[in-house]
Amino acid sequence: MKIATHDPQPVSRTGKALRLAGLFAFMAGLFIADTLTDLEIAIGVLYVAVPLVAASFLPARAILLLSGLCLGLLLTSYELTSGGDPAAGPINRSISVIVVIAATMLVLRIRPAILAGVAAREQLAQVARVNMLGELTASIAHEVNQPLSAIANSGNAGLRWLGAQPPNLDKARQALARVVSDAERAASVIARVRSLARPVPPHREWLNALDTVEEIIALIRDELTRNQVTLTIESGEGMPPVLADKVQVQQVLLNLILNAVEAMGTTSPGGRTLRIRISLAEGGQALFSVQDKGIGLKTDNVEKLFDAFHTTKPDGMGIGLAVTRSIVETHGGKVWATANEEGGASFHFTLPTSRTDIP
Repeated sequence: MKIATHDPQPVSRTGKALRLAGLFAFMAGLFIADTLTDLEIAIGVLYVAVPLVAASFLPARAILLLSGLCLGLLLTSYELTSGGDPAAGPINRSISVIVVIAATMLVLRIRPAILAGVAAREQLAQVARVNMLGELTASIAHEVNQPLSAIANSGNAGLRWLGAQPPNLDKARQALARVVSDAERAASVIARVRSLARPVPPHREWLNALDTVEEIIALIRDELTRNQVTLTIESGEGMPPVLADKVQVQQVLLNLILNAVEAMGTTSPGGRTLRIRISLAEGGQALFSVQDKGIGLKTDNVEKLFDAFHTTKPDGMGIGLAVTRSIVETHGGKVWATANEEGGASFHFTLPTSRTDIP
């Protein structure tokens, strides 16, 4: 075990291609089954699944084209079917055609509402990101100020070495190397802040779970120090890579960690301990746990914690944990909270890994 102590959403092209291939395979399977049997209505109505699924990631014109293809397959399979009741067959086929057309019209009518809901969720996620960054202003300023101060000191030292008689070029080169290193460090901090603040389309990639956690900790280390929080990170040996959007996962971690720090605000400084554990859950998913020794959870509120606009904070917005749940569930995981026996609370979430059956 490694232990470190510190203190329709947009779909990628690959995702669209895989979903579209799945729809075509589904349609082909229905066509074959419909052609080889005389169960016209029982199989034909299943084509309604095509426009329903397509509405989540395809534009209206593409949905119409797919529905037209479904109707063409329905009529073609009817002509190719050798068995069946000559009297009931046309009626059953007509019912299937009407159902597919009705489903397509319904999907096209409600699609704007679906897209509006997606846009609203994205806006809430953006508000949550900006709100969390506002809470981190002092920490971010400190993180940026440290390398800037070091750059100034190294620059002055370099000037002194160059102004010496004779000039000490080796020392000057070392000072300039420190300037470059600290400038890159400052740029890294700013890049992490920008990635969390700006809205970006989801981009899933294979991530190292421990590295992902440590990167977000680097951004808030001063926040933990200022609140006298002792942090421990534990990661199981041989953890497989996680398939997720890095920025979104770090947003989830940031929200849970800041909530934990705030929950320990009334705890004595010596007891403010935070533990982040990374392990394998049943089924091969990665399990992230954020455990604190704060004020704990009220058992009657546990199920409501992740509801939108439900908050236990006097000035809270009630969207942080709701966005957290949305992000985790979009990735195919789940999130929940438990009360610790020794006091405090634990928040857990899972993400798919290379050992998980990923759709």
